[in-house]
Amino acid sequence: MPEYYAAIEAGGTKFNCAVFENNTLVEETRIPTTTPQETIAAVAEFFAEFKQGGIKYESLGVASFGPLDLDKSSSTFGYITRTPKPDWSDTPLLSLLSKALNCPTAIDTDVNGAALAEAKWGAGKGKSVVVYITVGTGIGGGVVINGQPLHGLVHPEIGHMLLPGHPDLKGQCPFHENCAEGLASGKALGQIWQQPAETFEDDHKAWELEALVLSQLCHNLLMSFSPQKLILGGGVMAKSGLLDAVIEKTTASLNNYLVLPHGKTLSDIIVTPGLGEKSGLMGALVLAKQHAMENSHGD
Repeated sequence: MPEYYAAIEAGGTKFNCAVFENNTLVEETRIPTTTPQETIAAVAEFFAEFKQGGIKYESLGVASFGPLDLDKSSSTFGYITRTPKPDWSDTPLLSLLSKALNCPTAIDTDVNGAALAEAKWGAGKGKSVVVYITVGTGIGGGVVINGQPLHGLVHPEIGHMLLPGHPDLKGQCPFHENCAEGLASGKALGQIWQQPAETFEDDHKAWELEALVLSQLCHNLLMSFSPQKLILGGGVMAKSGLLDAVIEKTTASLNNYLVLPHGKTLSDIIVTPGLGEKSGLMGALVLAKQHAMENSHGD
């Protein structure tokens, strides 16, 4: 019997919404992120069209921008907490979507979702420790250990890891002087160099310093989590040659300290997403399927 799942990759710019039959994509749409009320109403309308045809969703998975409250014992579990996105701070996203679709709902960060999907189906398949980093407008990171996303006190905020940076870079994060996001995100690049990153020439100094900062981040992540796959995604990483430069500078930074398995190089560890731009949406599907399975075991 076919099973249907609803999946949402909730971003600060758009909500990617999809219906899956088992693992097969049936329908997908993109809804602009405006106010919570307007956005969620449009999301509910999209999913309702399929329910009118007699489809019943086993569950909904939401991989969302944050920060999120992921403490299940908290009175604000499933809330977007303090975010720079206008109108979205203190939004009870989990309960609003669960009521709108009237089905069991699971939520995690967008990057934890992407890490889950990459660990299950993508570049990290078969690996016990997978780290996924997105370098786009901002920088975020998800960690999956033995098939489970890392939460802990809150959830990883890898984009705000402090880094040495470089004297020619002035961090742009309003909270931290020299964190990864403030030094190397797409938004920071535009602010630091006073022009959009997509207008940089190939030999612009920004790219060498971008590779340097990202290599500092990779060094720290390799030392902290010892991932078998460290996956670098996001729009900035689409720049030709950037991944190779990051690997080269990370290799130099490690200075032969990290002994890799026989025959492996950092090029085998630091890689691009196996699922391309679908990592986040497929991560929402993983969340939905895991949640449905947990519910069925609880019955």
